[in-house]
Amino acid sequence: MGRAFSDLMFTPGVREVQTEHGSREHYASFDDLPDRHDALTPREAQFIAEADHFFQATVSETGWPYVQHRGGPKGFLKVIDARTIGFADFRGNVQYLSVGYLRSDDRISIILIDYPSRRRLKLIGRVQLVEIGESAQGDAAIDAVSDPAYPAVVERAFLIRIEGWDWNCPQHITRRYTEAEVETRMAPLRAEVLALKKQVSELTAAASKEASAPTQTQTPTDRPV
Repeated sequence: MGRAFSDLMFTPGVREVQTEHGSREHYASFDDLPDRHDALTPREAQFIAEADHFFQATVSETGWPYVQHRGGPKGFLKVIDARTIGFADFRGNVQYLSVGYLRSDDRISIILIDYPSRRRLKLIGRVQLVEIGESAQGDAAIDAVSDPAYPAVVERAFLIRIEGWDWNCPQHITRRYTEAEVETRMAPLRAEVLALKKQVSELTAAASKEASAPTQTQTPTDRPV
């Protein structure tokens, strides 16, 4: 965890509870870290680039939090630079909840999870909504985070200025695998099964051929008188 994340997320109420449960002394050390860790390192950038989904949270004008799943092709969440990520907003059920909330409060929280390796990354930041046709610069930004090969209607871009991030512990993350990941793991086993079937077939054919071969009759020798 970096100081940028703890500075923003360890509110007075959180610190009070940490004190009550004995963890404040441990987390107090983050207050003095020289590096805020508000920029992505290659490790975080690679993790983000490999994601095909994430969960985001925004807050409405009435204070209610709203969690939404976002999905797309692998790499649809783009790392623009060490402090900025972005993605194309695909047309969905046209309720526009997140977009509406972000117009009054631009803060967002994101969790990315890699289920096979049981890793998750938390990000917090501020969103700039870029609508199609607003400006040539905006349209260029939308093109930069879009994937023309993906069959979805892009309505806008979310550009997120990162304020902090933290790697979360792997506890209680159930390992799950995509169809492609299962296929990758199963391919060697399928190949082995096919090889064994071929070997069994060849041995069976050889045994059958040997069993059906005519038995050679031995000529009787002269018997002694």
